[in-house]
Order: sequence, then structure tokens, then C-alpha cells
Amino acid sequence: MCNPLQENCYVVSDSTGECVIIDCGVFWEDESKVLTDYIRGNRLKPVHLLATHGHLDHNFGNQLMMDEYGLKVEVCHEDQELVEHLAQQARDIIGIEFDRGQAPVGHLLSDGDTVTFGQHELRVIQTPGHTHGSVIFYCEAEHTAFTGDTLFRMSIGRTDFAEGSWTEMEHSLHHVIAKLPKETLVLSGHGPQSTIADELMYNPYLR
Repeated sequence: MCNPLQENCYVVSDSTGECVIIDCGVFWEDESKVLTDYIRGNRLKPVHLLATHGHLDHNFGNQLMMDEYGLKVEVCHEDQELVEHLAQQARDIIGIEFDRGQAPVGHLLSDGDTVTFGQHELRVIQTPGHTHGSVIFYCEAEHTAFTGDTLFRMSIGRTDFAEGSWTEMEHSLHHVIAKLPKETLVLSGHGPQSTIADELMYNPYLR
């Protein structure tokens, strides 16, 4: 877990050594060191920096990734403006000054895009609700979905921010998330992992 908001950052690799970094929320220096040491120690080659959405706790480490690996964050086009104003988010949401630099946004993602690394690919599936540009990254080959702040174990992301929408969230949950295979492993933006089967059975927002 990373930063004051205890966000989950993922490094996803395969046998080729290529990797993607999803939701790089590293904030403190020791967190940054743990991440870069892990990448270096496992001889990984980062090829994509991905964000499930534009909130600052999922993007604190974007400048570090730009400095270390030359990666620009890839985010849904509808959340581009959020990522480009991290300092304003820091002031508005948690009342701190964020002066770690403002890395540029790279490729803008759209629903149905694929992100490839090594011998794997992630499908971009847009799930608006927490933000208009929220997406999940779904790896069909590994039966795994990185759900960001759309779906948590037995809960969901907030929809009361200015860029949130309960109507959009409800549609994303019942018409997108619920359609994933039941064996899908759910790796969310905060908290422990789950499965689609368990969420369909126990999550009050999906029942």
C-alpha cells in the first residue's frame, strides 16, 4: 500500500521481464525506493505506466516513473484533465502542497484498447462512476482484473466527488463488472483482493 490514502500500486510482469506499472501512487521516499528496488532486483523492464483513473492517490509517482524509466502515464481521455492538475487535487482533497513535479500525460486510453507487454495483454474496459474516465485493466489469459476504485472487496468507490456519478457507477457495476467471468481475480485500488464470484454473492452493490 502507498501514500497517506493507502492505495495499491501493482507491478505486473511475465517471463519476458517486461512489466507494466498500474496506479503508481508512491509518495514517500521509502515507497519509491521499494518500488524501484523491486524492479531492479527482478531485472524488469517497465514498458507502460497505467492509471485506472485520474485521482492523485493513484498518480503521485508519475514524475518518478518519468524520471526513472521515461514513461508517461496512460489514462482514459476523460480523466486527462484530472491527471494534469494533481497539485490542485492535493490542495482540494487532502490539504497538502504537492511539489513533486507534473509529468506529462502520454497515450490517452479508450474503451476496448489493448495494452501489450511481454506475452500478455490487458484490455481497457471503461467503467465510469468513480470518475468519468475510470477504467479497469482486464487480463483474460490470467483471469485477473485491476479494478481501481470502481470495485473493492465488498464495496465500491465513492461517487460523491464532482467528477463522480452514481448513475454511471450503477451501470458499470451491473452491465460491465458483473459480466466478467466469475473466476476473475479482483485486484482493486484499495484493500484486499477478491473474486467476481464473491462480489456477486456478497457485495451489496452487486446483489
